[in-house]
Amino acid sequence: MQNIFLKTERLILRYITQNDFEALKSILQDKEVMYAWEYEFTDMDVQAWIDKNLQMYAKHNFGYFLLSEKVSNTVIGQAALMPDIIEGTQYHEIGYILKKEFWHKGYAREAASALKEYAFHVLQLKEVIFEIRPQNLPSLKVAESLHAKVCGEFIKNVRGIKMPHLIYTLSKLMKS
Repeated sequence: MQNIFLKTERLILRYITQNDFEALKSILQDKEVMYAWEYEFTDMDVQAWIDKNLQMYAKHNFGYFLLSEKVSNTVIGQAALMPDIIEGTQYHEIGYILKKEFWHKGYAREAASALKEYAFHVLQLKEVIFEIRPQNLPSLKVAESLHAKVCGEFIKNVRGIKMPHLIYTLSKLMKS
């Protein structure tokens, strides 16, 4: 397999390519998977997602990565390390979007942990954040399992919908 960014015990995180349109479509157009975003992507949105990540790779060498199981090579979702600006402050965010059949199996935590390690040990960042909607209990549990702590909240405007988000911070000095 080429274009690998990271490997974990069970996962491969690889760069998204134009050839991943159908795999991404199956994730981003699933209403149950995208419940926290309150919309499913159109085909044009999926293409824009790919294009945005290709631009992030060119600029930062990271963004959203396609997640696949090592053993089966099955695409199970996406995980991200990406720059973000919230209310004028620059952060580096870790995020994840998994296909429903792969929820509650520890994959989000495993990917987030690997991205945290990359951020701290390769990029030498001092902290990373998670932006999580308060009602997204599984994502809250992932952040908390890595010992991230709530440090603030903000309203994210997504397609005209104002969505409250918590900011969980995990610093290099914190136990994880």
